[in-house]
Amino acid sequence: MELTSAPLHKGQVPWRGLLLAALLLAYWNSPVSAQVTVEAVPTHVAEGANVLLQVHNLPTTLQVFYWYKGDTLADSNEIARFIISSSTNSTGPAHTGRETIYQNGSLLFQNVMQNDTGTYTFHMLTANFDNPTKSLQFYVHEPVTPPSIQVANTTFKELESVSLTCDSQDIGISIRWLFNGQSLGLTDRMKLSENNSTLSIDPVRREDSGKYECEVSNPVSSERSNPIQLNIIPDPTQGSSGLSAGAIAGIVVGCVAGVALIAALAYFLYFRKTGRGTDQRELTEHKPSASNHNLGPSDSSPNKVNEVTYSVLDFSAQRPRPPDSASPSPRAIEAVYSEVKKK
Repeated sequence: MELTSAPLHKGQVPWRGLLLAALLLAYWNSPVSAQVTVEAVPTHVAEGANVLLQVHNLPTTLQVFYWYKGDTLADSNEIARFIISSSTNSTGPAHTGRETIYQNGSLLFQNVMQNDTGTYTFHMLTANFDNPTKSLQFYVHEPVTPPSIQVANTTFKELESVSLTCDSQDIGISIRWLFNGQSLGLTDRMKLSENNSTLSIDPVRREDSGKYECEVSNPVSSERSNPIQLNIIPDPTQGSSGLSAGAIAGIVVGCVAGVALIAALAYFLYFRKTGRGTDQRELTEHKPSASNHNLGPSDSSPNKVNEVTYSVLDFSAQRPRPPDSASPSPRAIEAVYSEVKKK
């Protein structure tokens, strides 16, 4: 006997569509979409500090939850439990007296120690028998102590090799090197050991002179060593590397320009002085010769030309004595010009 479906009348909705819509609505509103998660805050904690194991998105059907040390649900590993219906809690064999459980699922560790490092498990009992389990880890670290730098000497000649060692008693640390207060940029002459504890420079150059430090750190602390001043004695055969090529070229050009300027100034002053002396001699030392004072006319030339010769006579007179009543006042210097006309 076959089942026949009755034809749908206008305004009716098929029952299969209603069932599908109900299933989708139940899925969207289901608490499964918000998964339970756990985390340690912080994950890395310093010894003696506190850490909180947090739980997010507890289900509404939760009845009891437990915290265990380790990843197994053995009774001996139980730290504490919380009963929702009565809002009561109880402790288990793994409780140390430093743990506190809260109604929101969290577990607080106080004054943690290194042996608290490890895995912790959160277990739930729900009304619908859905009993999920979540695990997390946190790590406890000792604060690091200041390191020191070991080096054979602090003064080296250029082109020698240098080794500096960062000495630390801490374990699980990271090491980095600093130069003049800044993170050291490695060159092709520098090498670090596998754990960065030893810095080797070969060959050492004069620009490697300066203060060196090493820093050790772990996830909760860091410390630096006292600085070591490294002094490099320059090698004269290597030339100066303290200045760039552009700076050296600028110095050379400046020196050449300065020398040229000084030479030009000396040349100008010298010729100015010698030229002034020549002019003075021409004015003061010119003396008339006998040939220039021929008063007789020359009849040998067919055309007589009147020539005028000017002579300059310079008489240097001594400073006059104070005048008396019998003589007139003399002049200090008197220039006498005479004109001689040749006829």
